[in-house]
Amino acid sequence: MNKTPTYWRTAKKYLSKKDKVMASLIKKYNSPSETVLTTRKDVFFSLCKSIIGQQISVAAANSVFLKFKKKCKNKINAKVVSKISTAQLKSCGLSRQKVKGIKSLAKQILNKKFNPRIISNMSDEEAIIYLSKLRQIGRWSAEMILLFTYNRSNIWPIQDIGLLRAISKNYKKKYLPPESYVNLLKKKFSPYCSVATWYLWRSIDPEPIQY
Repeated sequence: MNKTPTYWRTAKKYLSKKDKVMASLIKKYNSPSETVLTTRKDVFFSLCKSIIGQQISVAAANSVFLKFKKKCKNKINAKVVSKISTAQLKSCGLSRQKVKGIKSLAKQILNKKFNPRIISNMSDEEAIIYLSKLRQIGRWSAEMILLFTYNRSNIWPIQDIGLLRAISKNYKKKYLPPESYVNLLKKKFSPYCSVATWYLWRSIDPEPIQY
C-alpha cells in the first residue's frame, strides 16, 4: 500500500464547500487515524481479486482469495498463475468462468495483448473500455481498478449497490435513487467523485473500503 492520493486534501475542501452532506461526512470520518483511499499499484493482483470477488459475499471472496494466494505461494503474478492447472484453481473455490478469466488475463499479460502501463495515458472512459475487453471484467470492475489501483480522482460507479444505498441514506432518497439525481451529484462532485464515493461508502460500512 502507498500513501493517500495527492489530491485528497484539496478534494475534501472542495467537496465540503459544494455540499453540506459531504461536509458532514468528511468531518465525521476525518480523524488522523482514519484510513483513506490507498492502492497496491499491482494491476494483475487487483484484477484477479476483482474476478474472484464477483457475485459472492465479501467473506466468501476473502476465503477463496486466501486459498488462491496460497496456491500461488504468495506470488500472484501472470507467470506463476499461467503454470497453475485449471483443476488446482478450481480447488480454491473458483468457478469455471472465473478460472477462464484469470487464465486469460495471465496469458494476455504474458503475450503483451494486454498492457497495463498504457492505461495511465488514457482518459477514464478509454481506460474503462480497454479494461472491459478482458474476460470477466465489466464496467464496474474496471471502475474499481481505476479507483483503487490507479487512484483516478473522478470515478463515480453508478452500478455500485453500496454507492446507491449510501446516496439514498444520506440524501433521504428512495432506493434506488433517481438516475437524474445520481447524475446531478456527479456534476456537483466532479472532478473529485472518487473522494465523494469513498466517503459515501464509509457512511454505510464500519470498515474503510479497500480493494
